[in-house]
Amino acid sequence: MAEQNNTEHSSVLINEMYESWFLEYASYVILERAVPAAVDGLKPVQRRILHAMKEMDDGRFNKVANVIGQTMQYHPHGDASIGEAITNIGQKELLIETQGNWGDVRTGDSAAASRYIEARLSKFALEVAFNAKTTEWQLSYDGRKNEPVTLPMKFPLLVAQGAEGIAVGLSTKILPHNFCEILEAAIKHLKGRKFELYPDFPTGGMIDISNYNDGNRGGKVRIRTHIEELDKKTLIIKDVPYGITTTQLVDSILKANDSGKIKIKSVTDNTAAQVELTIQLAPGVTTDQTIDALYAFTDCEISISPNACVIKDDKPRFVGASDLLKYSVDDTRQLLLKELQIKLAELEEDWHYSSLEKIFIEKRIYRDIEEEKTWEGVLSAIDNGLKPYKKQFRREVTQEDILKLTEIRIKRISKFDSFKADEHIKGVKEGIEEVKFNIANLNDYAITYYEGLLKKYGKGRERTTEIRPFETIQATSIAIANTKLYVNYKEGFIGTGLKKDEFAFDCSDLDNIIVFRKDGKMVVTKVADKNFVGKDIIYLAIFQKNDERSIYNMIYVDGKTGIAYGKRFNVTGITRDKEYDLTKGNPNSKVQYFTANANGEAEIVTITLSPGCTARIKVFDYNFEELEIKGRSSQGNQVTKYPIKGVKLKQKGRSTLSAPKIWYDETIGRLNKDGNGKLLGRFDEKDRIIAFYKDGSYEVTDFELTNRFDIDNVMSVEKFDPEKVVTTVYFDAKASQFNAKRFVIEAVTLKNKYSFIKEGEGNYLGLVTTHQYPVITLKTGKKKSEQEEEMNLAETIEVTGWRTVGTKIAGKEVKGISLISDAAENDTNDDAPTLF
Repeated sequence: MAEQNNTEHSSVLINEMYESWFLEYASYVILERAVPAAVDGLKPVQRRILHAMKEMDDGRFNKVANVIGQTMQYHPHGDASIGEAITNIGQKELLIETQGNWGDVRTGDSAAASRYIEARLSKFALEVAFNAKTTEWQLSYDGRKNEPVTLPMKFPLLVAQGAEGIAVGLSTKILPHNFCEILEAAIKHLKGRKFELYPDFPTGGMIDISNYNDGNRGGKVRIRTHIEELDKKTLIIKDVPYGITTTQLVDSILKANDSGKIKIKSVTDNTAAQVELTIQLAPGVTTDQTIDALYAFTDCEISISPNACVIKDDKPRFVGASDLLKYSVDDTRQLLLKELQIKLAELEEDWHYSSLEKIFIEKRIYRDIEEEKTWEGVLSAIDNGLKPYKKQFRREVTQEDILKLTEIRIKRISKFDSFKADEHIKGVKEGIEEVKFNIANLNDYAITYYEGLLKKYGKGRERTTEIRPFETIQATSIAIANTKLYVNYKEGFIGTGLKKDEFAFDCSDLDNIIVFRKDGKMVVTKVADKNFVGKDIIYLAIFQKNDERSIYNMIYVDGKTGIAYGKRFNVTGITRDKEYDLTKGNPNSKVQYFTANANGEAEIVTITLSPGCTARIKVFDYNFEELEIKGRSSQGNQVTKYPIKGVKLKQKGRSTLSAPKIWYDETIGRLNKDGNGKLLGRFDEKDRIIAFYKDGSYEVTDFELTNRFDIDNVMSVEKFDPEKVVTTVYFDAKASQFNAKRFVIEAVTLKNKYSFIKEGEGNYLGLVTTHQYPVITLKTGKKKSEQEEEMNLAETIEVTGWRTVGTKIAGKEVKGISLISDAAENDTNDDAPTLF
């Protein structure tokens, strides 16, 4: 019994012990290893590296191996973790100046061995991260040395460099932000103004910050590479997304190609000083489709979910980027105040002792000690000699002050210069007044401090990541048809593995397939190797969600009443693998006639009734155009109550749908049917779009939604009207003049660019419009004496060929040219572009 009690007692102790140990371990990892401090933005290993480098700092580079050795006096976790951390800091090129091969975050190349590379603290780090007088110290792990609890960091380092770490049940991911924008935001915060902060990556690329949520949990950013079209068969990638190397990017492209999601001939990594991946396209694919596919199926686009967790007041806290910056700025203001207070105390002490020394020497008080024979007498004599002047001092004269006076050497007394002493005291006094002024105006002092950092270190640290909204690419809409689908109509099987059955069509393994059956049932299912969808299939196709233009015409016979119904419907949304009944739902119902019409066509059919029925007219025509398009669940309109022998197509119909509206979204350079951006108009099958570019060229394209327009280079996009006259103004650099020309588009080969201004270095397009009566304003002279002149180009410039040079309308003295829109004119291009 006693043994049992002892065993139970031991198990309780062990459970308590494990519970305590795990909690202590988790706390240690969170506080001491993985999560940075909010005060200085550093993890312990980073802080110890910087402290060790400050101890070693003599202005020269040190071998990183030596830095690691010095840091091991403070960091008890081995040289590997220290070496990795110092490489990470050095690659960010902010706190450490590097020498040698430190690797490349773009390519994933690692740094050389620590014995080969060198480092020293940057001037920026020395200015913002160190001040022994304001640093709180603690004993190192072995008690032999002091190390900083946190560094007195006077810069939002954590927001600038970002951080990433995984602890026990906790992780942090803070994205880096732009150096200059951080300082500008800090200044705005001190001025009480609102500010916004968005990530900026050293690898460049583009970022969509619409869901960034200030870096809080739950936010997300999408990051893309810049993909440029070198020619119709070649794409160039000029950067990599943050956290992705060129090797990873190439591997993801090859993997997508092997799985059939994209079609390319080759991808070549030519990265040197700049990232450059060259992609050769396979025959039959376009650059626009491939760019979309690269973003959808490869690491050319990634998403990152920030999770800003920091240590604040010895506890992990979840915050946003703006909160981190505000906290750092407020802490910096207090550090600056502490520095000013320390400096003020030092200046006060300097003034006190300098004044004391001046009186001691000038009033020859030192002679009063010549007759004294004891040390106490010497001190008393000096104290008595100073008594008449003690009211001049700002504080009491202490015995320590008197002791310092006794240490003055005779050589200093003999060479004492009263004028220099007065000048020094005057300078100290001015310094005291300046420090007091700065303390009284601490906010302005902090603003000046940040402005100084921006001026000294901001050059060359401009934003590298372009902020722009991204379109959402539906993977199913751009996936290449990389597999063949087969069907057994009678038995009701479809799949990519049924090669002995009938070939249906090419599809992608991401597609959904819509299937209609003879019994009036419909189902949508995923592409698979083999799938049973029900017997007696009458139609199947790739299903496009939210497709309102695909209209299905159907005649079915109700199994209960024998009445035939006709209906027209579309299918916009469904639940996959759910069976839908398109009839009235009665058993033995069956479909007599079915067509799928991509553009809402409504045909005429001839219906033949059974010869034995009592109907007077046994053959008649039925026009689907008379039916209204409804939902799939509608029962339809009655066609006949008599038995039907057969239904045959008599006449193909025209579309009953109006031409679709197309919009151009100028923020992302894409066409859409969702109403985003500028309405270009309604588009029939033969209609086209024309884009005018800043380099003085135009391009005619179809209105496929996969088309991409470079928003940095495109000047305008509109519906193409071959009858419209194009008016343009451009600068001829060689002739130093502005030319205007009017012409009609002649060359219309799709997706070919045609230059319509004179070629030459320095030539540029200033204005282009298809307004019928374009009137421009010419501005000349300086701002105070600016003059404007209106010119009707429709009256002064003749319509010529698109290759002509044009007519001079002004010299180089023109300061601005703008278009005056005709408000009464119904024109999709209704903007008023300005040259300057």
